[in-house]
Amino acid sequence: MKVCIIAEGCYPYVVGGVSSWVHSLIQSFSNMEVILLTVVSNRTQRAKFAYELPENVTQVYEVYLEDTEWLKSEGAGKSITLSKKENEALRQLILDEDGDYWPILFRLFQKRFSVDKFLMGAEFLRAAQDCYEKKYNQLIFSDFLWTLRSIYLPLFLTMKTDVPKADLYHCVATGYSGILGSMGAIRYGGKLMISEHGIYTREREEEIIKAKWVANIYKNLWIEQFRKMSRLAYAQASIVTSLYEHARELQIELGCAPEKTRVTPNGINAARLADIPGKGPEEADIISVGAVLRVTPIKDVKTMIQAFDFAKKKQPRLKLWIMGPWDEDEAYAKECFELVQMLGLSDVEFTGRVDIREYLGRMDMTILTSISEGQPLTILESYAAKKPVIATDVGNCKGLIYGENDSFGEAGILTHIMNVKEIAEAMVDLAANPALRKRMGESGYQRLMSKYTIEQMKETYEQLYRLCAKEMQMPYPEQAFEIKES
Repeated sequence: MKVCIIAEGCYPYVVGGVSSWVHSLIQSFSNMEVILLTVVSNRTQRAKFAYELPENVTQVYEVYLEDTEWLKSEGAGKSITLSKKENEALRQLILDEDGDYWPILFRLFQKRFSVDKFLMGAEFLRAAQDCYEKKYNQLIFSDFLWTLRSIYLPLFLTMKTDVPKADLYHCVATGYSGILGSMGAIRYGGKLMISEHGIYTREREEEIIKAKWVANIYKNLWIEQFRKMSRLAYAQASIVTSLYEHARELQIELGCAPEKTRVTPNGINAARLADIPGKGPEEADIISVGAVLRVTPIKDVKTMIQAFDFAKKKQPRLKLWIMGPWDEDEAYAKECFELVQMLGLSDVEFTGRVDIREYLGRMDMTILTSISEGQPLTILESYAAKKPVIATDVGNCKGLIYGENDSFGEAGILTHIMNVKEIAEAMVDLAANPALRKRMGESGYQRLMSKYTIEQMKETYEQLYRLCAKEMQMPYPEQAFEIKES
């Protein structure tokens, strides 16, 4: 069975989180041919991989959401005239009407023509005018038209992709990934599986609501667009997975049929973090707090630093280790470095990208102050090292810390987002109580081993892959599933 894994804005360009999950999944099915189809912003990211691709990845395709049409490419500069059926499909898309218009549009955009000319042409203008008159006539039409063009440019560029042929399209999100997976499944008759780590539509809604580059009056237009794409992916998919029950409920709320949904928790290779080195004699008097993350705004490192400053005043033995890359958002990282200097904190260390096996055993606790998460692998890694966790109440952090239908007990402390006081108090409380840290660390380890190991996760996906192969009446390769060191 040939599997096309479709990722957006993550693997193989950045390390951690969803990227680590994708890399691990591909490695585990070493006898299965994998085609990688990635969605990135533009050509500046071309082939800038942060991972060495596994040997079973036979092809890599890139899709650019912000692109220019090459002068020498076939179709560049050409116009197109739509049929009556194509015009109606375009109108239904823009008006967000019911109808089976996606297959018609997929076939349309496989023709050779200029997307730029199409967006500036009479047929797109007529569809835009129809939408304006029925829904948005209180707006200035010229502004409305240019907003529509900016919304549909990345979608139409995505739809011009020559999707590779595969038996199964496994998307790591809905959105543009879901469009590509749906295109492949419709064109070649393959199956589509969606595995959401965060709920894509909700994440995009949050970004747009906060975005300064979108005028408030046009934010609903963008939000509607992402909802359309997700509805298509959910409708076309045979299986839709999520990491925890509440995420599954959100998928259903957004239009996914309940019978398609599965809860498939994350998993890590716990054996990889067994017998890691602990503290050396020189660290005996230090209480170390470890943060394994990318230094980006979504991880809210600034709040973490401010909370550590308060905690340090109450417990001078504390030291904060921020372990992870800072090149993804260098401007934000620079602000974090400057904040540390301004506060006069000598016990905050930015290590950059490291092998966590060399550090995690030396920590007394770990911390995550994100404003958005799914089911963080860094919490599971902490549990593998028997370390308690301080985390904000986002994604599935509450379930990981307090448990879901288990009796293992608390494995850390949950705080509110951006609450400096609560986060500081959590550090001070754990620093003052070694017995509590040990008990929570053991609880986390037991929770991990009961539900969140890599073996359990990958066995689940093997069953799902087998199910897809059976539905397609295809043989499934024996011993396709293999645990490897990552």
